[in-house]
Amino acid sequence: MSQPDKPSSTEQSLARPDPVGFWEAFRFWLKLGFVSFGGPAGQIAIMHQELVEKRRWISEQRFLHALNYCMLLPGPEAQQLATYIGWLMHRSWGGVVAGGLFVLPSLLILIGLSFIYMAYGHLTGIAGVLYGIKPAVTAIVIFAAYRIGSRALKNWVLWTMSALAFLAIFLFDTPFPLIVLIAALLGAIGGKVLPKKFAMGGGHGAAKQGYGPALIDDDTPTPPHALFSWVGLSKVILVGLALWGGAIGFLCARYGWDGALTQMGWFFTKAALLTFGGAYAALPYVYQGAVEYFQWLTPHQMIDGLALGETTPGPLIMVVTFVGFVAGWTKEVFGPDQLFLAGAIAATVVTYFTFLPSFLFILAGGSLVESTHGNLKFTAPLTGITAAVVGVILNLAVFFAWHVFWPQGFTGNFDAVSAVISLCAFLALFRYKVGVIPVIAACGGTGLLFSFIKIWLAQQGVVL
Repeated sequence: MSQPDKPSSTEQSLARPDPVGFWEAFRFWLKLGFVSFGGPAGQIAIMHQELVEKRRWISEQRFLHALNYCMLLPGPEAQQLATYIGWLMHRSWGGVVAGGLFVLPSLLILIGLSFIYMAYGHLTGIAGVLYGIKPAVTAIVIFAAYRIGSRALKNWVLWTMSALAFLAIFLFDTPFPLIVLIAALLGAIGGKVLPKKFAMGGGHGAAKQGYGPALIDDDTPTPPHALFSWVGLSKVILVGLALWGGAIGFLCARYGWDGALTQMGWFFTKAALLTFGGAYAALPYVYQGAVEYFQWLTPHQMIDGLALGETTPGPLIMVVTFVGFVAGWTKEVFGPDQLFLAGAIAATVVTYFTFLPSFLFILAGGSLVESTHGNLKFTAPLTGITAAVVGVILNLAVFFAWHVFWPQGFTGNFDAVSAVISLCAFLALFRYKVGVIPVIAACGGTGLLFSFIKIWLAQQGVVL
């Protein structure tokens, strides 16, 4: 009697993944917090590669549906996307863990780097590593724009919307919220006039065939905890108000309303609600308040903080952690003998108030978003927004390239070494499929080596 044929390796690879436990997910979110380089574009690309392509915890359509919602919100969309997926998989604590671990490694790293920066100044080694990492980050963002665009832009209509969004922000400096609004309106109109062009997951069948069924697939019912209820929404709002009010109330009672830590909490709460379009949309507001009004740090320190924010894992808005550390240090909030403690506490306070609203937006609004899954009336505007955001990400890549390759502007010299490093990093990512961390490490080491070569050549009388 013949034995039944065993499933082929291809069939086995297309089997639905086993359920993922809370602690297995915890380990992944912790790892993600340490490898989430490249700004929002790079971070979203990493999550897509890990969660959609490799692990198949969530389908591409559900991933993009969640991403579209996060794009609408003020705050770091990549961190919010991690929070959303964590919440969808493991309830509220899953969302808190996913979003918290997305930020925690960056918080600790930036506190350490900020201390070195304030205590020891511009060390040659650190400057060299940063010199090599900046062009690597540029390559990561360009590669991420390509990856996301190739999946989200499935037809000529979406390509056109993406191109128009790029031209609007690049040539006319159109505010990002206005671009989002116009894209949503065009998506709503397109969903009625050209429904096939704006159906989410256009071309998704090919992707699904390549990735296989997901744990949370296109047709997977919304889990019970993610269904909308007024009671659940009320609980989230009350807990959020308690967490914000309790923290700001404690700081006010302990240090007074005009105290530095209290003002940081209040100022960065407002900043968190203005970060439509990512960190760069909020930086002018942060600069104006932290540098010009409160004078917590100098313009030069703000620029250095942005460089650190660009080259560490986590959202780019984590530059506020650096701002908080420098503010606590320079204002000596705990006296001249406890500068590190003052900086660390201030950095933590700033980070807390900056990210708290992001958790509330996801935990309060996620159930509403899940109820619109597969409804073209709601998803078509979000598809339009996704197309526009691809253009905005490309603009960010151009912005990075401009400032890295022409550090003194177009009137200054072209930095050929940075361009070569960036080109090699892009080829490693695109052609040879090298991971982000090895690319970052190699480029940082190259920058360090080049900085010492420059010093040696200068000692020999040769100036590059």
